[in-house]
Amino acid sequence: MLFKYKVIDAEGLQKSGEIDAINVDVAINSLQRRGFVVVSVDSASKVPFFEKKISFFDKVSNKDVVILSRQIATLFDAQVSALKIFNLLAVETENPVLRSKLAEISSDLKAGNSVSKSMGKHTDVFSDFYINMVRSGEESGKLEQTFLYLADYLDRSYELTSKAKNALVYPIFIIFTFVSVMILMLTTVIPRISSIIAESGQTMPFYTRAVVGISDLLVNYGVFLIILLIIGAFFLWKYAKTEAGKLYLSRLKISIPFIGGLYRKLYLSRISDNMHTMLASGISMVRSIEVTGTVVGNKVYENIIKEAAESIKAGKSVSESFSKHEEIPSIMVQMMKVGEETGELGSILKTLSNFYRREVINAVDTLVSLIEPVMIVILAVGVGLLLASVLIPIYNISAGV
Repeated sequence: MLFKYKVIDAEGLQKSGEIDAINVDVAINSLQRRGFVVVSVDSASKVPFFEKKISFFDKVSNKDVVILSRQIATLFDAQVSALKIFNLLAVETENPVLRSKLAEISSDLKAGNSVSKSMGKHTDVFSDFYINMVRSGEESGKLEQTFLYLADYLDRSYELTSKAKNALVYPIFIIFTFVSVMILMLTTVIPRISSIIAESGQTMPFYTRAVVGISDLLVNYGVFLIILLIIGAFFLWKYAKTEAGKLYLSRLKISIPFIGGLYRKLYLSRISDNMHTMLASGISMVRSIEVTGTVVGNKVYENIIKEAAESIKAGKSVSESFSKHEEIPSIMVQMMKVGEETGELGSILKTLSNFYRREVINAVDTLVSLIEPVMIVILAVGVGLLLASVLIPIYNISAGV
């Protein structure tokens, strides 16, 4: 990282320049060792506001963390020390935000902190699950194996989540395009045609009057409708930040026909995979469940997992704790019960994770195969009704009816 500095040398002269260092503390120490009195040290990346580049997209994505974990696992496997690993990655990583985080972690490691403690300062990048896994690896002396577990887990999780998200991109794009075209026609084409029909003095059918009414509403009150939508979206966003809003939207997400089933399987796969991975790393059952609740990504399942953790602390079995909730399928509860009775709960959770992952993949493939014909039918019906509502009256005019 590049820093601009101002210093006073041994002769009392002020000097300025640039120095490359991991962070500002290292830069100051380096200048002081040269015998300078440091006046100021600032990041060279600081520029006037009007010269700043837009950095909205400068964030650490799940994909970045997946790649990073795989790189760390590979370097640990090559017997490279933790400090050298993070020094190397801090230089080589392309993402500027992640590069800065890795530089700070490297600095903390150099100061004598553990890997988990150093990474734990950056919860915006590394989840509770990630930090707990790293801490477990340090305590058990299997840090290399832990990062391999993490890399494999994040690969699976990223692939599954991406597949589910990508399945929804196409229908959203089609619906957005359809709505845009319909609004364009209702605000530009329909008003002109409706004036021709009105001038003819012909009585308009009900469906034509409905289309013309919608067109007039958009033309005359379109601005107010947009403002209303913006205000509504703002209040919805604020509501979604509250606990009640998160719970309502989470429940809505798993209740939508077809898509709700896909999300349910995705969360069940995530729960099973998280618990299996943490148990395999030597983390206790209660702690595994508690951490899983924080990273599952749905408030409904988060509350279920929290209640299950409290129930297990009170002495109940895992299967019994989860059986109280209808969102957890009976087959999953029964499989957990078998795992507890045989002492193979970790293996059973892995089997459940693989099962639900396959179910998500199959559901996504089915959804994608059905989306195209359904969208074509919806578009055809919508455009057909719109055209029929204006063409039939025009035909009647030309036919002299």
